[in-house]
Amino acid sequence: MSYTVLVFVKQVPDTQNITGDAMKADGTVNRAALPAIFNPEDLNALEMALELKDRYGAKVVVATMGLPAAAEVLRQAMYRGADEGILLTDRAFAGADTLATSFALSCAARKVKYDLILCGRQAIDGDTAQVGPQVAEKLHLPQIAYAEEVISLGDGKVVARRAIEGGYEVLESPLPTVMTVIDANIPRPMAAKRIMQYKRARIKSEITKDCADAAAVEAKMAELAAKGLLITEWTAADVDADVNNIGKAGSPTKVKAIASVVLTASEAKKVEATEAGITELIHELISDHTLG
Repeated sequence: MSYTVLVFVKQVPDTQNITGDAMKADGTVNRAALPAIFNPEDLNALEMALELKDRYGAKVVVATMGLPAAAEVLRQAMYRGADEGILLTDRAFAGADTLATSFALSCAARKVKYDLILCGRQAIDGDTAQVGPQVAEKLHLPQIAYAEEVISLGDGKVVARRAIEGGYEVLESPLPTVMTVIDANIPRPMAAKRIMQYKRARIKSEITKDCADAAAVEAKMAELAAKGLLITEWTAADVDADVNNIGKAGSPTKVKAIASVVLTASEAKKVEATEAGITELIHELISDHTLG
C-alpha cells in the first residue's frame, strides 16, 4: 500500500541571534529583524517522514504557513527528499497564535489526502508545543506526542515509540493520526543532486516578480508544473478558512508587555586555588546557607 505523509514545518527566527528589535510594539515577532532558519525539530519530523519513504515508498508532502519567503524551507525540504511543497500565505494569517495557526493548518490538511501527519514537537520562536496537538483535535484524529521512532506502518495502523519521563512507551494508533516528533534522529543533509533539481522550484508570487504580464506568469507556471517544480500556494480562501478563526482575529493570546532584560555582572570574589582558600569558601557558603 502507498502512504502519504504530510509534514508541517515552520520557518522561524534564529533565536540564538536575538536582538532588542526582535519584538514589535504590538507583541508580535519582528521576523525581519532576525535571520530565518528551518525550525530544528521540524527537521526531525521531516527526517522521520523520509525514513518512511525509504522503508515503505511513502509520498512526503511538506506544508508551511508564512510569508512568501517561507517557500525557502519547502525547497530545503525538497533538497532532502520531500516530494511536494505547499505554502499557506495570506495577510489574513498574520499575527496568529497557536490556536489560529492550528486552525489554518487543519484547513489545509483537509485538502490533502494523507495517512499520517508529522510535525516537530515545538517551534523555537514560541516553545509552546501546542500546534501539533491542536491540529489533531481540530481534525478529530488520535495523536502520539514526543515520538522518537516509527516501529511499523501497515494494516491501517502505526506503531511508534515515544519518550516519557524515565524511559519510553510503545503505542499503536489507527490511521490517520498525528505525531509530534522530538530530536531523536539525525536529519539528513541536503543532497547536491536534489539541490540542482529543485533550486528553481517556485511559488506563484515568486514567478510573478520575474514575469512581465499575466500570460507570462501562466506560461511559466505551466512549465514548472510540468517539471514538478511548481510549489502549491494557498490563501485563506483556497483552504476555506473562516477569517474570524485565523490571524489576529482568531488569536485570543495577547502580549501584555515586553521587557528587555539585561544581565549584568554581580559581585565577584577570587578564591585562591589552595586547600585553605577552598576551605574558607566552603565555610562562607555554609554560613550564608548556600550549602547545608
